[in-house]
Amino acid sequence: MSYFITGTDTGVGKTLVSCALLHGLAAQGKRVVGFKPVAAGCDDADHNEDARALRAASSIQAAYGQINPYCFPHAIAPHLAARHAGVRIEFGRILASYRELAAQADTVIVEGVGGFCVPLNAQQDSADLAAALGLPVILVVGMRLGCLNHALLTLRAIAAQPLECAGWVANVLD
Repeated sequence: MSYFITGTDTGVGKTLVSCALLHGLAAQGKRVVGFKPVAAGCDDADHNEDARALRAASSIQAAYGQINPYCFPHAIAPHLAARHAGVRIEFGRILASYRELAAQADTVIVEGVGGFCVPLNAQQDSADLAAALGLPVILVVGMRLGCLNHALLTLRAIAAQPLECAGWVANVLD
């Protein structure tokens, strides 16, 4: 079983939770791989810290470009980062990378970018990507003032796709 990891916001611990799942499943003997389809905030080598962490936590060593097909230098909303780079984020490319990884693994942990509804291009957002993948969703909630509202709104958005929320993780941010 593979999962789509999303959060109530950016910086709530999606990578921490994704890596913990990868380590836990690998410890059970599963062939696991992390997948960060879109990342904004990449270094000079066009690599992203979160994608590197997912790759390090994976028991299957796929090529970096397969784990992170879209990596943009500016740490801004992905649709803006893509526009700035002169690129359009295409779901076909993401789905092809996912299928290649899924063929090698028992479990693919797909880490979304930002929150569940962050735009990826002019017509599609992260929720649309989760729906295209058809995976159960795990919601990471950053425990801070206002998080209950953010969590409930995100759960409604997940149900509207309609996707299964397989569970949620309360992550203490301080």
